[in-house]
Amino acid sequence: MSSTELPGVRAVVAAAPPVASAVKVAEGEELRSVALPGLTLTVRSRTPGRDGLPPALFVHGLGGSSQNWSALMPLLQGVVDGEAVDLPGFGCSPPPDDGNYSVTGHARAVIRFLDAEERGPVHLFGNSLGGAVATRVAAVRPDLVRTLTLVSPALPEIRVQRSAVPTGLLALPGVAALFARMTREWTAEERTRGVMALCYGDPARVSEAGFREAVAEMERRMELPYFWDAMARSARGIVDAYTLGGQQGLWRQAERVLAPTQLVYGGRDQLVSYRMARKAAAAFRDARLLTLPDAGHVAMMEYPEAVAQAFRELLDECGGS
Repeated sequence: MSSTELPGVRAVVAAAPPVASAVKVAEGEELRSVALPGLTLTVRSRTPGRDGLPPALFVHGLGGSSQNWSALMPLLQGVVDGEAVDLPGFGCSPPPDDGNYSVTGHARAVIRFLDAEERGPVHLFGNSLGGAVATRVAAVRPDLVRTLTLVSPALPEIRVQRSAVPTGLLALPGVAALFARMTREWTAEERTRGVMALCYGDPARVSEAGFREAVAEMERRMELPYFWDAMARSARGIVDAYTLGGQQGLWRQAERVLAPTQLVYGGRDQLVSYRMARKAAAAFRDARLLTLPDAGHVAMMEYPEAVAQAFRELLDECGGS
């Protein structure tokens, strides 16, 4: 039994918490709040296509939210009972009481949620930071994970891409506050275009409606008093995870993952290098690799059909459950 689980703790499911009207809830989606000791998680779900489908959980990346999976989840509605979680301090989830935004802290939140809900084992999906979190969950609690699908997972790189350096600098003390002051006059549209230019292989693929929704979400996030703190502490958590060695190192934990694993990498990813794809495929013992040359950092948002097809093929190999 891992030290990151709390046996016997049951979730308290309440009505959806008060959220700003700008929060996007797509047709067919529902939000609910799950209260656990020391943290509260907002969970986005869709009614499964039929009864008895295996559960799935989707974990977003740094600065993201459960909305990052809204394009993919409907495509898998007929094969999994899917839920996407807002990690502590992101989306509609408030900060954790202990202020722990490390990869281990986020992984602990996911484990506690799965244990409390008794939904495991799940088909676990993770993007970027969420990919590192999902890797750690699969390594320390293999009983909770049926399959693992990682989209541009934030696994340690020796030579970080130059375009990823500014994100890493957020981990330095005072940098996030300085950046917040320097960009105080930026509009939500300017911020959103900057994020999309960094995360998408081709930002022109985003529809006008999708862009407006992203701007509204950016406006909402910037009003949260803990926004920059959550970003800075989570960025620091990624940097710290990159420096860990031994059994706690993410690459060592990747080698311990027993679950069949689907890896997805984008050729235009400016945050996680495309060259890491083959290293990851060699590290995970039961891995399949999908490379999308035109995708950026968020392939599940840019090419959800391709990611969905890769998962369906993984599911077929595993006997359909």
